[in-house]
Amino acid sequence: MPAPPVGVVGLGQLGGSLAAALVAAGREVRGWDVDPAARDAAADRGVRVTRELAGVVVLAVPLPVTAGALDGLDVDPAATVTDLGSVKGPVLASLGPRLGGRFVGGHPMCGTERSGHEATDPGLFRGAPWALCLEPGTELSRWLRAAEVALDAGAEVVPVTAAEHDDAVAAVSHVPHLLAAALAAAAGEAGPLALSLAAGSFRDGTRVIASDPAFVTAMVEGNAGPTAAALARVRAQLDRPWPDLVTAGHAVRAASAGRRPVRVPVDRPALLALGRAGGAVTRRLAAFVEGWVPEGA
Repeated sequence: MPAPPVGVVGLGQLGGSLAAALVAAGREVRGWDVDPAARDAAADRGVRVTRELAGVVVLAVPLPVTAGALDGLDVDPAATVTDLGSVKGPVLASLGPRLGGRFVGGHPMCGTERSGHEATDPGLFRGAPWALCLEPGTELSRWLRAAEVALDAGAEVVPVTAAEHDDAVAAVSHVPHLLAAALAAAAGEAGPLALSLAAGSFRDGTRVIASDPAFVTAMVEGNAGPTAAALARVRAQLDRPWPDLVTAGHAVRAASAGRRPVRVPVDRPALLALGRAGGAVTRRLAAFVEGWVPEGA
C-alpha cells in the first residue's frame, strides 16, 4: 500500500527542510506558504505547491499562528494533522477540540538559529529525536502515519505526552535560550574588551540567542510554567559550591550511555514506556516497532 501524500504548511527552515527530505525519500509532497519566494524555492526542490492538502498535513508555522494555519486551505477532512511546534500543551489545547483524535502533536529537536527558506537543509532531521505526542484521545493509526513521516525524514521518534514533552524541553531547550540571552547581555555589560576576547565557549553558549527574538519569546512564554520550574533548578545549581557544581555538570555531560536494541508492540503503554525510558523508535514493522533504549533502562 503506497504511503499517503504529505502536505507541508509553512516552507521556511523546518517545513522546507522536511519537504525536501521527504521528496528525497520518494514521498509525494505538497506544500503551501504565504511567501511566494518560499513557494518557488520549494517547487524547485520537487514540492507540488498547492492549497489542496491530504494524507498527513504538517503545520510548520510559528506558534502564534498555528491555530489558524489551516484557514483558507482545502484540507481533506480525513487527513491526519501534525505540527512541528516547540511547545505542545497550547497547540493541543487550540487544535485538539477542532481536530480530535486525528491531531498528533510533534516536535523535531533539530532547528538552528537560522530561519526562512534560505536555511533549508534536507539533512536537518537525520538522526534527530522527534517527539510525537500520544495522548489518550490520539488515534494510534494516525500516530503511526505521523511517525512514518518523521522516520522517512531520517529522524528517530520519541513517544511522549504533551505534558511530558513540555517539561522535558523546558530543561534542555527553553532554559538554554534564556541562559544564552543572559550570558550575551552580561558580556555586553562587561564592555568591548570582553566581547573582543570572546571565543569558543562564549560562541557556543550564546549561539541559540541569535534566533529571531519573537520566536524565542513565543516559545518560552508558551511554556512558561515548566520553563520557570526548570530555571529555578538551574538557579539552585548555581548556588552550590563551584567545585561541586563543575564536577556534577561534567559527570552528566561526559556520561556516554550505550544503546540496547528493542522491539515493542504498537500499543500506547509500550510506546510511552519506550519514550519515558529515554529511547526512540527507528523503524516501523507490522504490529511492532524497532528502536533502542539506553543501556540499563
